[in-house]
Amino acid sequence: MAFRNHDAAMVVFFFLLMVITYANAHGHSKKPEEITEGVYGAAAAVAAGPGGTFDITKLGAVGNGRADSTGAVMAAWRSACAGAGKQTILIPKGDFMTGAMELRGPCNGAVTIQLDGNLLGSNDLSKYPGKKMPNWVEVRHVDNLVISGKGKLDGQGPGVWSKNSCSKSYNCKLLPNTLVLNTVNNGVVNGITLLNAKFFHMNIYRCKDIKISGVTISAPGDSPNTDGIHMGDSSKITIAATTIGTGDDCISIGPGTDGVNITGVTCGPGHGISIGSLGRYKDERDVRDVSVTRCVLRKTTNGLRIKSYEDSVSPVTVSKVSYDGVVMDHVDNPIIIDQKYCPNSICTSKGDSKVSVRDVTFRNITGTSNTPAVVQLLCSGKLPCSGVAMQDVKVLYGGSDKKTTAVCDHALGKSTGCLKELACL
Repeated sequence: MAFRNHDAAMVVFFFLLMVITYANAHGHSKKPEEITEGVYGAAAAVAAGPGGTFDITKLGAVGNGRADSTGAVMAAWRSACAGAGKQTILIPKGDFMTGAMELRGPCNGAVTIQLDGNLLGSNDLSKYPGKKMPNWVEVRHVDNLVISGKGKLDGQGPGVWSKNSCSKSYNCKLLPNTLVLNTVNNGVVNGITLLNAKFFHMNIYRCKDIKISGVTISAPGDSPNTDGIHMGDSSKITIAATTIGTGDDCISIGPGTDGVNITGVTCGPGHGISIGSLGRYKDERDVRDVSVTRCVLRKTTNGLRIKSYEDSVSPVTVSKVSYDGVVMDHVDNPIIIDQKYCPNSICTSKGDSKVSVRDVTFRNITGTSNTPAVVQLLCSGKLPCSGVAMQDVKVLYGGSDKKTTAVCDHALGKSTGCLKELACL
């Protein structure tokens, strides 16, 4: 006869009691966290549902938004990762608060995190220890991962944004990123919402074959460093049918990234869809094969942007970039290549760019601009942009005080079918 939920909970309770009693009776001198890990692991073995499903509430998680459910989620992960075949971690409806969680592989099977409820990131920053770049939910060295559902990852950023000093110093103390995929291959993120990250909402690093679709990312337009999706040193990344509004780049493509396909994304508020910034660090790798199609940008501070430091220290190349069918809705700086990027005046603004930009196409770009300079190709005199094509670019300045203009400095290429005000190549 199947146990009811109450009966199952009692079995787990008495099982755990026996484990702890046995350990004490036989003089085991384990640290408290080691005993806790063993207890949660034992509970997971009892609480597993059919088909390898681990419900975190059966492991002690409480969905009241206050109790710390970190241990229950970690226990579910360890058991699911150890299982063969398809394994599922269920976050049921409720608000489950946790601290930092490193979901480490490799795993024996394929793991799905089914997010039906909400995870809340604790605002006690001592719960994110020991890293220069802390993370809240980090998945490492895992193949065949799915994160799906209608629930939220709520970073609760408003409680700590005042502690962010990165606009004043490069050497600032970083706040935790919400979701980090680190060395994940064949991953899917679908349907979930990422809300009010303390720092970046999603960071994709050293990954391959990642598909993001139907995701919502939301934070106020003045929230600091809350990039929607950042990626670096990754390949074959697809972002589709996703809505992003943040206080920084909606999507930022960092060094070492290739094979990126962004389609059907709505961006705003935010800083637009960016490649870069590039050249800040030594040994950065090239960016190539980036496609942005059928996207809408609304009231963003930039539109389609490629940015590199004028005092760059790495010889990086950006190539084979295509923007097609993008609509601008009252956007500042709709099209901009900036090889003189120097945020907050905390870099050396008079340097020789080592970043090369070539083979970039802007096609069928339409809409309205909040700034008269619709096109700004601000390339380096010592390393000009080359192979730039503007085809059917028809974006008008929405104001009446000035005329629509374009600036093409040290940019080599061709304009066809554009508004005459924008045909500066």
